[in-house]
Amino acid sequence: MQNPPPGQGYGNQYGAAPAAGASSKSALGLDGNIAAALGYPIGVIAIINLVMEKENKFVRFHAIQSLVLIVAYIVTFIVLMVVGMILTIGLAMIDSSLAIIGALVYALIGFVALAFFIGLIFAALKAYQGQLFKLPIVGNIAERFNK
Repeated sequence: MQNPPPGQGYGNQYGAAPAAGASSKSALGLDGNIAAALGYPIGVIAIINLVMEKENKFVRFHAIQSLVLIVAYIVTFIVLMVVGMILTIGLAMIDSSLAIIGALVYALIGFVALAFFIGLIFAALKAYQGQLFKLPIVGNIAERFNK
């Protein structure tokens, strides 16, 4: 297969054209894809992007998605910790062998944390590649807020 003529490429190296706003500058003065990607591991940058960015929908979408993902993780973590404590203490009072159910909830917390960090890294990579990637559930919420 031949290479396309200059200026008539097939998008980026991953086969998809970059999203609008991914290559333009953000309100922080960074390229859009870099500002969007940094918002995932550094939530403060996502907050700054959300507050300052008025024009670049790409950066705003990823900032909102990052913040919704972080909030969902924190809420899930707190709920599982409370449920784990209640089960561990409550079932241990009935029979100490039942406390293992509470330990399973704590194992679930570790799984949720792992899934959160994998999602965070994956979304940051997609943002850096200039793709408007929507995470399941979280992406739809972010899309509604970005209109």
